Amino acid sequence: MSAALVDTNVYLSRWPFRRLPLDEPQALVDKLRQHNVTQAWTGSFDGLLHKDIASVNARLAEDCEKFGKNLLLPFGSINPTLPDWEEDLRRCHEQFKMRGVRLHPNYHGYKLDEPMFEKLLRAATERSLIVQIAVSMEDRRTQSAIMPVLPVDVNPLAKIVEKVPNVRAQLLNALQLVRGAPLLSTLAAGHVLVEIATLEGAGGIQNLLTSVSVEKIAFGSYAPFFNFESALLKMKESELSEAQRNAISTANAKRLLGGK
Repeated sequence: MSAALVDTNVYLSRWPFRRLPLDEPQALVDKLRQHNVTQAWTGSFDGLLHKDIASVNARLAEDCEKFGKNLLLPFGSINPTLPDWEEDLRRCHEQFKMRGVRLHPNYHGYKLDEPMFEKLLRAATERSLIVQIAVSMEDRRTQSAIMPVLPVDVNPLAKIVEKVPNVRAQLLNALQLVRGAPLLSTLAAGHVLVEIATLEGAGGIQNLLTSVSVEKIAFGSYAPFFNFESALLKMKESELSEAQRNAISTANAKRLLGGK
């Protein structure tokens, strides 16, 4: 059996534009357990387009409990363009006991330099919730012609994070698009991590570590949209010390979850 993993980027429900292998909850849970995933931070594809976010989050919490108790950790969707988003945030925290929320700004039609995002970030931080920001969900080359969605511009994020004490955040599906100064400034601004699902190239993690501290990197598969084994291969093909491997596999995610 492989070493224990905390997967910080997993989704339940159906991708809106096509069926995916393992998009049935039990099949996905079986795959995660097969590879010794001990905890999977889980959002819902329904959070992208559904307007009834309360029902999206209720289903997510129910399915995580039903199919992956003690494995699937639900991260609710929040859409700050909707009038009742504060109530959705309250339910995530108080009713469903979630440890974090997952944002999809490009699908919900707002930018990170808009006041609503900072307000949401502050409100989530006051509740000690992790805020995950999905930078992209699909390669632009494979998007539906009737619904092209640009990636999230993360350039404003560093300054906003600096203004919100004790924020805990993570970029999802970012490393194909966010590199250099924008990535480094965002990670340096506070307790912010990035995960590896969209990292490309041979020895990708090893190369990333030449500029990014290992404490800022977490494991993420983006299953079931991506093949889970592709994330495992990223871990195997890079020359990592045992300490580096443990940090990326589990320790960094656990530290973010614990607020340390």
